[in-house]
Amino acid sequence: MSRGRSALILIVLAVIGVAATVLSVHAFRRHAPAGPAIDGVTSSPPLGWNSWNVFGCNIDERRIEQAAEAMVSTGMRDAGYRYVVIDDCWFDPRRDESGELRANPARFPHGMKAVADFVHARGLLFGIYASPGEATCAQNGGSYPGRTGSRGHETQDAQTFARWGVDYLKYDWCGPPADVDELVDSFTIMRDALRATGRPIVYSVNPNSGTVVPPGQYERFRGVATMTRVSQDLVPAWDAIDAYDTSLGVVDALTNAARPEFRCSAQPGFFCDYDMLVAGAPQVAGINLPPLNEAESRSQLALWAVWGSPLIAGNDLARMPDSLRALLINRELLAIDQDLRRAPAVSLPGSAGTIWTRPLADGSTAIVIVNRDDSAQPFRAAFSALGLPKTRQFDVLDVFAGTRSVQKLTYRTSLAAHDAVLLRVRAIDDQH
Repeated sequence: MSRGRSALILIVLAVIGVAATVLSVHAFRRHAPAGPAIDGVTSSPPLGWNSWNVFGCNIDERRIEQAAEAMVSTGMRDAGYRYVVIDDCWFDPRRDESGELRANPARFPHGMKAVADFVHARGLLFGIYASPGEATCAQNGGSYPGRTGSRGHETQDAQTFARWGVDYLKYDWCGPPADVDELVDSFTIMRDALRATGRPIVYSVNPNSGTVVPPGQYERFRGVATMTRVSQDLVPAWDAIDAYDTSLGVVDALTNAARPEFRCSAQPGFFCDYDMLVAGAPQVAGINLPPLNEAESRSQLALWAVWGSPLIAGNDLARMPDSLRALLINRELLAIDQDLRRAPAVSLPGSAGTIWTRPLADGSTAIVIVNRDDSAQPFRAAFSALGLPKTRQFDVLDVFAGTRSVQKLTYRTSLAAHDAVLLRVRAIDDQH
């Protein structure tokens, strides 16, 4: 063999080797063993507030400060809510000369670090919004000027967020339709940039904005993000899918979660996000549907708690009614949501998603019963059919009513239209 041909073969083999290495790293990045995406962040589903559902793009420094103050004065902070998250439209429409993001000077005249400092001084944590594309959702939709997405600026933006004191990043796809591999790769770039800052930043991704992830593919985001959205946008309505086919109401989210092909289960450092709470939020412009009433708000909170979803409120905290405040800070509801066992909730077969059960760390079982109908309905279910041991007596805590009772064999109730009951049930040993 000639020396030239040998050299050519060595070059070809080297190129193949490099390509194989790149492919191997690429495949490993997509399918790496699950673990926390970002070390040092919360080990429980995050609790907090986000500006979008109540204010949309109409945000400014004072409104965010009022939300932080209200989170303290309403008792939400003491109940476990920590994150104050500014959504889209906080930034100057243009980056500075060095390519860095900066706050909109008219809306946030003191800058984002000052807002973060204000939030931190109240014992809370600070969150912000960005997008992996060239533009954010509001920019793509024409409701906010500029093109300040993070594509090509991921390292720079992550360092900026860390320098400002950001504790939570909502990263919203807002791009054209994409397959799961492309989504995972795009979100992984920012994950790596956040890791490199050394700051523990909760990384919340939404792959369902501009595209739709197949319902069996959400666990692909384990190790990529702290929490991933598992549905399209939720709007403040009971049933929105017929009126607004790119968003969901509460009952639509229930239907999706009950689909047999749906797969998403929590693990330490990874949570399935069913979207922000719409209880108490005003209706979205252009949707001719009433916002949630009190019964529908109970249903959303009950479902989100039994699913173990992050609870990110979206109402005006400074002006919420006492009934909504009591719902948001219900300690028993929050304990179910935050349960350390992280067991998945299961929809009772044949219930069309109206009955959910979830085993809890202390041996009790959380049960949610939802009335999907437009009129009051009676419900009856044997405790044994709900996965509880076959015994004659059960200790039953009604989370919303705050009452405890001993019941036998079968649970019976009547629910108003669109209302729900959330129970924590424990079998009583007949020998004691």
